[in-house]
Amino acid sequence: MSWSESFFPHFSVWQLVCTALIFIWSGFVRSGLGFGGAALGLPFLLLVHDQPIFWIPLIGLHLLFFSGLTLSNRLHNVDWSYLRSSGRLILPAAVAGVFGLLNLPNTILLLCIYSITLIYALMWALDKAIQSKHQWIDNLLLVFGGYVSGSSLTGAPLMIAVFMRHVALHQLRDTLFVLWFIIVAFKLTALFALEVPLHFMSALVLLPVAAIGHVVGLQTHDYLLKRDVLCRRLLGSLLTVVSLAGLWELL
Repeated sequence: MSWSESFFPHFSVWQLVCTALIFIWSGFVRSGLGFGGAALGLPFLLLVHDQPIFWIPLIGLHLLFFSGLTLSNRLHNVDWSYLRSSGRLILPAAVAGVFGLLNLPNTILLLCIYSITLIYALMWALDKAIQSKHQWIDNLLLVFGGYVSGSSLTGAPLMIAVFMRHVALHQLRDTLFVLWFIIVAFKLTALFALEVPLHFMSALVLLPVAAIGHVVGLQTHDYLLKRDVLCRRLLGSLLTVVSLAGLWELL
């Protein structure tokens, strides 16, 4: 048995190559935009291997590592006040979402992930943002976003719609990184307690690959912020194609 078969059993060479490229992409998006590493990476990974319960712990472990690394000297740039107030709604919903992940049939979970991702993708491609002008809508988006993040790690855009109205732009990425770190820490702890494999060694093998995208993302963060509309349109168009391909294969 080769080393790759030890960490990724039954993966062909093309699956291994695609996995490496997708984790570079995911690392770039996460550090470049401050969100979307899972939302923009998981649909691609599911085309390689259609088991969310395999990929989600890997993505979560990487998010803990890279967000912790980025935040190590940037905690002063976090909007702790809004993080505390929003966390009261988000965290209980995220914990509930973990149990949804474990109890939903794989086909239903795949359908939810691709459908939610497709909605985000179309909105980004058309440059339409999720907007909320009332407190109860803010709360609903935070709760639903927390639940989706708990079940599939793809709820970021829902919560960002609210965070962008309450957090200064220069604090947004670091504040979101703290939020993702807390949600994923809860998620992985719950999965571990329920004896779900976290595939730690597989995540470790992919760490140097994801680091390439992470470093490039950090270096282009300011550039991407200045071209926000163009980035959203390109990412949305690409993700629309991937989501439609996933739904086509599923249905």
